[in-house]
Amino acid sequence: MSDATGSLDPGRWFAERLPAEWTGPHLEVLVDSDELLVVLDPDLDAGAPAVVDRFRAVTRDQRVELAIDAENAFGKKVSWGVRLGDALHLFTTASVPVMTRLRLPERRVLDALIDAGVARSRSDALAWCVRLVGRNEDQWLAELREAFRHVAEVRDKGPRSTRRAQPGV
Repeated sequence: MSDATGSLDPGRWFAERLPAEWTGPHLEVLVDSDELLVVLDPDLDAGAPAVVDRFRAVTRDQRVELAIDAENAFGKKVSWGVRLGDALHLFTTASVPVMTRLRLPERRVLDALIDAGVARSRSDALAWCVRLVGRNEDQWLAELREAFRHVAEVRDKGPRSTRRAQPGV
Protein backbone atom coordinates (compact mmCIF):
# COMPACT_ATOMS: atom_id res chain seq x y z
CA MET A 1 0.00 0.00 0.00
CA SER A 2 3.00 2.28 0.32
CA ASP A 3 5.33 3.23 -2.48
CA ALA A 4 9.12 3.41 -2.28
CA THR A 5 8.95 6.74 -0.47
CA GLY A 6 6.61 5.36 2.22
CA SER A 7 3.58 7.35 1.11
CA LEU A 8 0.22 5.79 0.33
CA ASP A 9 -0.62 5.03 -3.30
CA PRO A 10 -4.24 6.15 -3.89
CA GLY A 11 -4.69 3.89 -6.93
CA ARG A 12 -3.65 0.80 -5.04
CA TRP A 13 -5.58 1.90 -1.93
CA PHE A 14 -8.83 2.08 -3.91
CA ALA A 15 -8.09 -1.08 -5.94
CA GLU A 16 -7.78 -3.02 -2.67
CA ARG A 17 -11.13 -1.74 -1.36
CA LEU A 18 -13.50 -1.32 -4.31
CA PRO A 19 -15.79 -4.16 -5.39
CA ALA A 20 -14.44 -5.80 -8.57
CA GLU A 21 -17.72 -5.20 -10.41
CA TRP A 22 -17.26 -1.45 -9.99
CA THR A 23 -13.81 -1.26 -11.53
CA GLY A 24 -14.02 -3.47 -14.61
CA PRO A 25 -10.74 -3.63 -16.50
CA HIS A 26 -9.74 -0.02 -15.77
CA LEU A 27 -9.76 1.78 -12.46
CA GLU A 28 -8.46 5.32 -12.77
CA VAL A 29 -7.53 7.49 -9.79
CA LEU A 30 -6.53 11.03 -10.69
CA VAL A 31 -4.78 13.05 -8.00
CA ASP A 32 -3.97 16.71 -7.52
CA SER A 33 -3.19 18.79 -4.45
CA ASP A 34 -6.89 19.13 -3.52
CA GLU A 35 -8.76 16.08 -4.77
CA LEU A 36 -8.76 12.37 -5.59
CA LEU A 37 -11.02 11.61 -8.56
CA VAL A 38 -11.95 7.92 -8.70
CA VAL A 39 -13.18 6.95 -12.17
CA LEU A 40 -14.93 3.60 -12.11
CA ASP A 41 -15.33 1.36 -15.14
CA PRO A 42 -18.25 -0.93 -14.30
CA ASP A 43 -19.85 -3.24 -16.84
CA LEU A 44 -22.87 -1.06 -17.62
CA ASP A 45 -24.94 -0.63 -20.78
CA ALA A 46 -23.30 2.39 -22.45
CA GLY A 47 -26.46 3.05 -24.47
CA ALA A 48 -28.64 3.72 -21.43
CA PRO A 49 -27.99 7.14 -19.83
CA ALA A 50 -30.18 6.38 -16.80
CA VAL A 51 -27.88 3.50 -15.90
CA VAL A 52 -25.29 5.94 -14.49
CA ASP A 53 -27.90 7.52 -12.22
CA ARG A 54 -29.01 4.07 -11.07
CA PHE A 55 -25.40 2.97 -10.44
CA ARG A 56 -24.75 6.19 -8.54
CA ALA A 57 -27.77 5.66 -6.29
CA VAL A 58 -27.09 1.97 -5.62
CA THR A 59 -23.43 2.54 -4.72
CA ARG A 60 -23.86 5.82 -2.81
CA ASP A 61 -23.64 4.51 0.77
CA GLN A 62 -20.58 2.36 0.11
CA ARG A 63 -18.87 5.19 -1.85
CA VAL A 64 -19.49 7.62 1.01
CA GLU A 65 -17.87 5.22 3.50
CA LEU A 66 -14.88 4.71 1.21
CA ALA A 67 -14.58 8.46 0.63
CA ILE A 68 -14.51 9.17 4.37
CA ASP A 69 -11.76 6.58 4.89
CA ALA A 70 -9.78 7.90 1.90
CA GLU A 71 -10.14 11.54 2.99
CA ASN A 72 -8.70 10.55 6.37
CA ALA A 73 -5.86 8.58 4.75
CA PHE A 74 -4.91 11.14 2.09
CA GLY A 75 -6.15 14.50 3.40
CA LYS A 76 -7.95 15.23 0.11
CA LYS A 77 -11.57 15.33 -1.00
CA VAL A 78 -12.75 12.27 -2.94
CA SER A 79 -14.80 12.67 -6.10
CA TRP A 80 -16.43 9.97 -8.22
CA GLY A 81 -17.12 9.31 -11.86
CA VAL A 82 -17.96 6.50 -14.26
CA ARG A 83 -16.50 5.79 -17.68
CA LEU A 84 -18.88 4.28 -20.22
CA GLY A 85 -17.04 3.68 -23.46
CA ASP A 86 -15.50 7.01 -24.45
CA ALA A 87 -17.88 9.03 -22.24
CA LEU A 88 -16.86 10.18 -18.77
CA HIS A 89 -19.74 10.88 -16.36
CA LEU A 90 -18.65 12.79 -13.24
CA PHE A 91 -21.23 12.73 -10.50
CA THR A 92 -19.38 14.27 -7.61
CA THR A 93 -16.42 16.58 -8.04
CA ALA A 94 -14.75 19.28 -6.03
CA SER A 95 -14.97 22.77 -7.41
CA VAL A 96 -11.78 24.41 -6.23
CA PRO A 97 -11.19 28.16 -6.56
CA VAL A 98 -8.02 28.96 -8.44
CA MET A 99 -6.29 32.22 -7.74
CA THR A 100 -5.24 33.92 -10.93
CA ARG A 101 -4.53 37.43 -12.06
CA LEU A 102 -5.53 38.20 -15.60
CA ARG A 103 -4.70 41.35 -17.48
CA LEU A 104 -7.19 43.13 -19.69
CA PRO A 105 -6.40 41.19 -22.91
CA GLU A 106 -6.97 37.84 -21.15
CA ARG A 107 -10.17 39.09 -19.51
CA ARG A 108 -11.40 40.27 -22.93
CA VAL A 109 -10.99 36.70 -24.25
CA LEU A 110 -13.11 35.38 -21.39
CA ASP A 111 -15.68 38.14 -21.88
CA ALA A 112 -15.92 37.32 -25.61
CA LEU A 113 -16.77 33.72 -24.68
CA ILE A 114 -19.47 35.00 -22.34
CA ASP A 115 -20.87 37.35 -25.01
CA ALA A 116 -20.92 34.45 -27.50
CA GLY A 117 -22.92 32.30 -25.10
CA VAL A 118 -20.11 29.74 -24.71
CA ALA A 119 -19.81 30.48 -20.98
CA ARG A 120 -21.96 31.99 -18.25
CA SER A 121 -19.15 33.65 -16.30
CA ARG A 122 -15.44 34.34 -16.43
CA SER A 123 -14.89 31.33 -14.22
CA ASP A 124 -16.90 29.15 -16.60
CA ALA A 125 -15.05 30.63 -19.59
CA LEU A 126 -11.68 29.91 -18.00
CA ALA A 127 -12.73 26.32 -17.29
CA TRP A 128 -13.84 26.01 -20.94
CA CYS A 129 -10.40 27.20 -22.09
CA VAL A 130 -8.64 24.71 -19.83
CA ARG A 131 -10.83 21.84 -21.11
CA LEU A 132 -10.10 22.91 -24.70
CA VAL A 133 -6.35 22.86 -24.14
CA GLY A 134 -6.62 19.53 -22.31
CA ARG A 135 -8.54 17.98 -25.20
CA ASN A 136 -6.36 19.37 -27.98
CA GLU A 137 -2.98 19.04 -26.30
CA ASP A 138 -3.46 15.78 -24.42
CA GLN A 139 -0.43 14.06 -25.97
CA TRP A 140 1.89 16.95 -25.11
CA LEU A 141 0.45 17.16 -21.59
CA ALA A 142 0.94 13.40 -21.13
CA GLU A 143 4.60 13.74 -22.17
CA LEU A 144 5.03 16.67 -19.79
CA ARG A 145 3.50 14.74 -16.87
CA GLU A 146 5.73 11.75 -17.65
CA ALA A 147 8.79 14.00 -17.65
CA PHE A 148 7.81 15.42 -14.24
CA ARG A 149 7.23 11.88 -12.93
CA HIS A 150 10.75 10.97 -14.06
CA VAL A 151 12.19 14.08 -12.39
CA ALA A 152 10.42 13.15 -9.13
CA GLU A 153 11.87 9.62 -9.30
CA VAL A 154 15.39 10.96 -9.82
CA ARG A 155 14.91 13.52 -7.04
CA ASP A 156 13.72 10.77 -4.66
CA LYS A 157 16.91 8.79 -5.35
CA GLY A 158 19.11 11.76 -4.54
CA PRO A 159 20.68 12.83 -1.25
CA ARG A 160 18.40 13.88 1.59
CA SER A 161 18.85 17.16 3.39
CA THR A 162 17.33 17.94 6.74
CA ARG A 163 16.43 21.55 5.83
CA ARG A 164 17.18 22.44 9.44
CA ALA A 165 20.32 24.12 10.64
CA GLN A 166 22.58 21.73 12.50
CA PRO A 167 23.41 22.74 16.09
CA GLY A 168 26.62 24.75 16.23
CA VAL A 169 26.69 25.39 12.49
